[in-house]
Amino acid sequence: MNIKQSDYETLLAKYSSCDGAIALLKQYRPYLETLPSTRRPEQSLITIPLPVVKIRQPQSEVKLASSSLIATATSLPCDLGILMCDPEWKIKMGTEILIFIHRPYEDFSGLLTRWRQTQVYLDRDYEWIMPPQEEHMFSEAAEQIRPLFVLFESTLDRIKQGLAGAGLPFVIQAADSFIEENISYGSECDIAE
Repeated sequence: MNIKQSDYETLLAKYSSCDGAIALLKQYRPYLETLPSTRRPEQSLITIPLPVVKIRQPQSEVKLASSSLIATATSLPCDLGILMCDPEWKIKMGTEILIFIHRPYEDFSGLLTRWRQTQVYLDRDYEWIMPPQEEHMFSEAAEQIRPLFVLFESTLDRIKQGLAGAGLPFVIQAADSFIEENISYGSECDIAE
């Protein structure tokens, strides 16, 4: 397994833009179909690299009578959160797609553990910490949380076999897909405008 840190970093940077996230979703059609608008896909999603959520929990049992909640910022162990939003109303929709990029020296159990830990975190009441240009958007918990694993051609077969056996979707990135000429670095998601 000769995955380099730079390979991981390249994909994380690539998929952090709206154009890169759309290109990724095109590789797994069932998730592409969750976009609210196919005519304006770049306005139908928000990307959050290395996402953080505020998890709300009841305060200690002694103070439970006041029914107040405390929110704790928690870094999710996924690499990218893709949130769907309505391009007309500028509101977050119900589906969230969480991207897990295979990291250097990570084996099947480590990759799967990151997804399972994310499931544990998001099983509670939570709210996304949104990018600055999207802070106005209502960002409560989702109706559906779906994972997508991004593997490399050099990823071990046991990882591919394990994900297939667990019924988890994955795509494989070819080495030539690292050529970044297809990304327009000046383009931003225009959701907030």
